[in-house]
Amino acid sequence: MESYAEFMPALMNASEQPQRSFSALERLAEATVGFKLFTLMSFDLEAGEGCRFHSNMPDQYPVTGRKPIPEGPWAETVVQKREIFVANRIAAIAKVFPDHERIASLGCGAVINIPVTAAGKLLGCVNCLDSAGTYGPERVLAARSLMLPGAACFLLAETLSQPGDRQ
Repeated sequence: MESYAEFMPALMNASEQPQRSFSALERLAEATVGFKLFTLMSFDLEAGEGCRFHSNMPDQYPVTGRKPIPEGPWAETVVQKREIFVANRIAAIAKVFPDHERIASLGCGAVINIPVTAAGKLLGCVNCLDSAGTYGPERVLAARSLMLPGAACFLLAETLSQPGDRQ
């Protein structure tokens, strides 16, 4: 897949990081599962919060602030079990996300949340949203291939945010 061939050089390039790697992961996700809305969210499990740090629609889904990790089926799947969460209808999305009306207004009726882990630690998730019914079994299986590139991006961002680690 051409986008995967682009990902490694983007990750290894020292300039414009970590944004260069986030954009490469975004292109890889587009080629792998497709989306209208793409975001990356990190988790602070001790505080029970998530933080969006990349968005392909910053006007609608800005990269600002923190929000509580919602309790319920989504958290059980993504946070506790560290499994992919899929909802293919807006009614199912409405059960887990309070911003379902905004999601629907973007023409999205399906979501796939891909947990990103490293060394047993949940770092966050890759979020792709698209038209209703988009994320069938084949795309869910393909989404697993985004876990390792996702972990590389999350770890890069974590490393660059630590004082003294930037070059």
